[in-house]
Amino acid sequence: TISYVEGMQFDRGYLSPYFSTNKENMSVNFDDAFILIYEKKISSIKELLPVLEKVLGTNKPLLIIAEDIEGDALAALVLNSVRGALKVCAIKSPGFGDRRKAM
Repeated sequence: TISYVEGMQFDRGYLSPYFSTNKENMSVNFDDAFILIYEKKISSIKELLPVLEKVLGTNKPLLIIAEDIEGDALAALVLNSVRGALKVCAIKSPGFGDRRKAM
């Protein structure tokens, strides 16, 4: 069987089910999204504030790809997503080791 996917798929899912845009199949579908790729772990929302402020004014979604997102950073993203203030999804970087950095 051959399946065709337009766009990009990741081998890992989103960090919270609250990020899903399609509640029927629990997927996230963004068009023309900003993509933030961050090599390290994000634990504090303060690290993301400059980016979030710029994205908020555009009404475009934001996909965050990081080593990990936890603590108040993840909680704030989930809260903003649930409230509809920001279309956002956070995922862990695909791959591992040197392969992760190459991506």
